[in-house]
Amino acid sequence: MYYIGVDLGTSAVKLLLMSGDGTIAKIVSKEYDLSFPHPGWSEQKPEDWWAQSMAGLKELTAEVDKSLVAGISFGGQMHGLVTLDADDNVIRPAILWNDGRTGKETEYLNNVIGKDKLSAYTANIAFAGFTAPKILWMQENEPDLWAKVAKIMLPKDYLAYKLSGSFCTDYSDASGMLLLDVKNRCWSKEMMDICHVSESQLPKLYESYEVVGTIKPEVAAELGFTNDVKIIAGAGDNAAAAVGTGTVGEGKCNLSIGTSGTIFISSKNFTVDPANALHSFDHADGGYHLMGCMLSAASCNKWWMDEILKTKDYPAEQAGIKNLGENRVFYLPYLMGERSPHNNPDARAMFIGMSMDTTREDMTQAVLEGVAFGLRDSLEVARSQGIVIERSKICGGGAKSPLWQQIIASVMNLKLDILENEEGPGLGGAILAAVGCGEYASVEEACDKLVKVKTTVEPDPELIRKYEERYQEFKKLYPTVKSLF
Repeated sequence: MYYIGVDLGTSAVKLLLMSGDGTIAKIVSKEYDLSFPHPGWSEQKPEDWWAQSMAGLKELTAEVDKSLVAGISFGGQMHGLVTLDADDNVIRPAILWNDGRTGKETEYLNNVIGKDKLSAYTANIAFAGFTAPKILWMQENEPDLWAKVAKIMLPKDYLAYKLSGSFCTDYSDASGMLLLDVKNRCWSKEMMDICHVSESQLPKLYESYEVVGTIKPEVAAELGFTNDVKIIAGAGDNAAAAVGTGTVGEGKCNLSIGTSGTIFISSKNFTVDPANALHSFDHADGGYHLMGCMLSAASCNKWWMDEILKTKDYPAEQAGIKNLGENRVFYLPYLMGERSPHNNPDARAMFIGMSMDTTREDMTQAVLEGVAFGLRDSLEVARSQGIVIERSKICGGGAKSPLWQQIIASVMNLKLDILENEEGPGLGGAILAAVGCGEYASVEEACDKLVKVKTTVEPDPELIRKYEERYQEFKKLYPTVKSLF
C-alpha cells in the first residue's frame, strides 16, 4: 500500500509517497505565492494551497497503481487563520504564522486578560503569530467579514476539509491557536468566551493518527483514487517533523532549521515552562512536547544569499569560512520579529561588530551562527527547567549544510543525529497516514521501524569553548538594543 504525506509549507506544498515498508517512492513540490500587503503582514490564498496540492497529488501518483493509495495525512504550517462562510467560501486570505500585525491584541491578551489566566486555560501565553490574536484583530478591523465566519480552521485542515468534507483538526496543531486546553485536550470555554468564538465555529478535535473521513467521491474520481482512501488528521509542521525524525516518546529532541527554527522536546507527561518562553503543546504521538520557535532560521540565510549577495550557490559562499568560533561579527536573526524566548513581533535583524577588515565570509558566518545562538536561547530555557538533552535529531533545509551542522552542534553542545531520510513534515504525515490505516499499531512503533540514523555530528570540544564565549556576548545584544525596536 501507499501512504501520502502532504507538507503544507509557507512557500510550497511538498507531497511524499511512501510505501508501507517506509520506502519513499516519490516527492513532488509545488510553489505558491506569499503576500506581504503591509510591513510585517504575511498572507496566502487557501485556494492556491488546494490547487497546487491537487496538481501535486496527480503528479505524485502518475506512475503508480492508484488503487494502492490507502491514506493521506498532513504536516502543515501552524497558527494560520483560515475563515470560511456558511457556503464554504474562503472569506479572506489566510493570515499566516509569521504575520506580526497583532501586537495590540497580543498585548491585550497577555496584560489585560493576563498571562497567568492564559497559561491556566491553555498552557501558553499569547504570541503575535498565534491564531487567537488574529481572530481578535479580524473582529476589530474587519467586522463585516467577521460577521460571515462560519468555520475557523488551520491551513492543513483546509486541505483535509476539501478532501474529505470533515471539519477537523488535531491536538498538536490546535495547541498553537491559544484556544485549546492543552492538558485536557479540549477547547477552552474561557478562551472561546474571551475571543467571542462559538464551539460550532471550531473544528472537531482528533489525535494526529486518527481517521477523520474518506476522500470525497468527486475528488477521488479526479485523482483516479478509490473511494475508500482514508484521510488522517495529521499534525502541525513541527509535530509532524518530529514524527518524521522519530522524536516521539519520552525525552527526545529535534532541531528543525527550516523557514522558521525550532527546538522540539517530546514527553509522555504534560509540563509547562513557568516563564512561558517555550510553548507547551500536545504531540502527534498522543503525548506532549515543549517547543521553542524562532521565526526566521534558514530564511535568514536565504535572505542573505538571495537578496543581498544575489547568489544561489550556498555551498560556495560557505566554503571560505574557516575560523569557527572566532568571528567578531554578530547577527541578530529577527527578520520577522521573534517568538521564543523574546516574544517581540517588533524585533528586527541586525549585524553588529563590523570593522574595516570584516569580510563577506564573516558576514555569512555571522548569519549561520546567529541562528544557532537563537536556538541556544530556547535550549537554555529547557535546561533551566532541569531538562537534560545531550543529543538531537536535526531536519530542515538548513540542516543539509555540513558547516551549519558543525556550528549548531558546537554552539548547543549536542550530538546531532543525521537521518537516512530527512523529509521532515512530509515523511511525518506519511507515517501518520500509515498508522491511521493500521499499517502500524502506534506512532512510536512506526518510528522505531522506519526512522534510521545515518551518521552523528559530534560537537568539537575546542569549538564548544570558543562558542560559549561568543554566546555569552550574543546574549547581551538583544537586551541592549531592544528599545530601538
